[in-house]
Amino acid sequence: MSPWFERFIVLEITDAVKIFNRGTVNERPALNGFSLKLGTGDFAAVIGSNGAGKSTLLNAIAGGISIDTGTVIVDGHDLTSLPTHKRAKWVARVFQDPLGGTASSMTIEENLTLAVLRGQRHGLGLGLNSLRRDTYRDLLSTLGLGLEDRLTSKVEILSGGQRQSLALIMAIITEPAVLLLDEHCAALDPKTAGIVMASTVKAVESAGLTTLMVTHNMQHAIDYGDRLIMLEAGQLRLAVSGEEKSSLDVESLVERFHITDDKILLS
Repeated sequence: MSPWFERFIVLEITDAVKIFNRGTVNERPALNGFSLKLGTGDFAAVIGSNGAGKSTLLNAIAGGISIDTGTVIVDGHDLTSLPTHKRAKWVARVFQDPLGGTASSMTIEENLTLAVLRGQRHGLGLGLNSLRRDTYRDLLSTLGLGLEDRLTSKVEILSGGQRQSLALIMAIITEPAVLLLDEHCAALDPKTAGIVMASTVKAVESAGLTTLMVTHNMQHAIDYGDRLIMLEAGQLRLAVSGEEKSSLDVESLVERFHITDDKILLS
């Protein structure tokens, strides 16, 4: 592998294995020799039925769990044995609950400052200044929601979609190498989810982020991102991109791969 190619590959998971309840009657392989490579700016949507290994995959990357064997390399750094807080420099994550990623009683600019200063020994007074506020406005303007003009508004008055979009900006503000979207639209109504997905695409493309999005919504998986992968029993069952991905529709995907799990949304 050439040095140029090594720089291009941002996320590389090799032969990852995670077995829960090993040696018991409840033994279950959550990751079973899983491997994946994503390059700079790749946006991969991940689908699969309950228990397929989607959440385990994100936790293995973010550090929420330790894999039994295999490696997790991000931006050339071996993160396999690092805890979550030490991976935060390279890996950011947006969760499903729009209330979970923000501080309700604080303002938009204070929330963003907390994200910037995460892990640093500084107070908000040192963090907030005119230059930083200009940066906040520039980032928020990519969402198209008008939040750049509401820096001093309390987060508690924002809608669920606005809060989730803010959580997205908080995740990417420190320029991580990899962004993990953990069903980040699942708790939103369809109209709001569409707004948040549009905001996500704008923010991800603007920052050129390598992104892995887990979703139960197959239409979202088809419509967004440049790659689609399906997990089954901890293994990579499907990987499509380019014209093959753009030619997919929900019906053909269901028919081709016999997807029947009612937790996968058809639209």
